[in-house]
Amino acid sequence: QVQLVESGGGLVQAGDSLRLSCAASERTFSSYAMAWYRQAPGKEREFVAVISGSGRSTSYADSVKGRFTISRDNAKNTVYLQMNSLRSEDTAVYYCAARQGGNVDSWGQGTQVTVSS
Repeated sequence: QVQLVESGGGLVQAGDSLRLSCAASERTFSSYAMAWYRQAPGKEREFVAVISGSGRSTSYADSVKGRFTISRDNAKNTVYLQMNSLRSEDTAVYYCAARQGGNVDSWGQGTQVTVSS
């Protein structure tokens, strides 16, 4: 199973930017699609973005499209989530996930993002 460690969360103001990182232990990192999910207090975990193993294909939730960008560096076994124009409704714990065949194989421990208005 892939070990995933997120970093980069924090407290920011509305309109600010933040970049999350997720480092993976797996040497076959490029064989996994990588995704970000988030869970706000009292809500279910929801999909944010996904990137293919090669990095050539990405997909986003409508709520973040145009503001967030997912990218990956396979040489560093790391996936990123650049978050711009943050809103209070983006406040959540953000989780990195390794996916194969459309299913989540591994989850990270999560990193808190808090956006104050």
